[in-house]
Amino acid sequence: MIPITDVRFEGNELEYVSECIKTGWVSSLGKYVQQFEEQFSRYCGAKHGVSASNGTTALHLALETLGIGPGDEVIVPTLTFVATANVVIYAGARPVFVDSEAETWNLDPAQLEAKITERTKAIIPVHIYGHPADMDPIMEIARRHNLYVIEDAAEAHGALYKGRRVGALADMSSFSFYGNKIITTGEGGMILTDNAEWDERARWLRDHGMSKTKRYWHSVVGYNYRLTNLQAALGVAQLERIDRIIEIKRQHAALYNELLRGVPHVTLPPEADWAQNVYWMYSILIEDGYGLSRDGFMAALKERGIDSRPFFYPIHTMPPYVQYAEGQEFPVAAELSRKGVNLPSSPTLTPEQIRLISDTIKELGR
Repeated sequence: MIPITDVRFEGNELEYVSECIKTGWVSSLGKYVQQFEEQFSRYCGAKHGVSASNGTTALHLALETLGIGPGDEVIVPTLTFVATANVVIYAGARPVFVDSEAETWNLDPAQLEAKITERTKAIIPVHIYGHPADMDPIMEIARRHNLYVIEDAAEAHGALYKGRRVGALADMSSFSFYGNKIITTGEGGMILTDNAEWDERARWLRDHGMSKTKRYWHSVVGYNYRLTNLQAALGVAQLERIDRIIEIKRQHAALYNELLRGVPHVTLPPEADWAQNVYWMYSILIEDGYGLSRDGFMAALKERGIDSRPFFYPIHTMPPYVQYAEGQEFPVAAELSRKGVNLPSSPTLTPEQIRLISDTIKELGR
């Protein structure tokens, strides 16, 4: 089976993790936590990085740092992984869903104004599957309405928006370092910001809200959202190779594009002229004339030893979230979800495997 993704540690991962074990610095104290925060924030172009136990806790920590809570509304795309909406619920706020744009598959900026109320406090655009959201109009609308913007960059490490890396384009951002991400710490996450006060508050909340001057004194209910030194050691080693990993993923995408361009009823992934997609997943749409349904297509791939994944379900269709979108329609997200397939996207893929997958797609569509 050709897997959807795979991870291999081919750099200094073993050396750095072994150092943690040999020295006993395996918990949330140790040099690699600070090193990873500093190096990753610098890579993205932000002043401050606050690591967290995973991408979801990082995004929740961002909301809590900004003081978003009960009575507030946060605008999110409906086509994204459910964590983007879950953290809004964790904070006690209400998610407000927005449809996708057909061009990039990301949150549609043209639909934001209609979703803003006096209770709206923030917008969370998601750089889905590695392609940046169109941030300039999102930021312009947010500034006009005095709203925070938090980039959910969990799937887009190193992606470029008008020449700038995602993660430093808004008030805050959140990343995930789960095992299938572009770089991984196994589990892990990070928020980035240029605001020193938010950086300090996030660190305080991340460690149970414990006083810095009075040990074991807690004036708020905080969280244990810390990253371990072991995980950070992996992250430092992975970050040393991130440019090469992205280069390989873009080479793979270019080969996929070359081989699949012109195949009837197969839509290739977007890359706007202002963007550089990092192709966290190489994602295609199986259009209605293909001859197989999307699910039938995926089943046929599996029979031939090729793994794949469907696109996310629109969040507003899931039981916990139906109540937040009654009477609303999100036609672009619905179509993308119905047609979308993520093909094997690992940096460990070989050109021969990509050719086999592409030939199989052509054969199945005849």
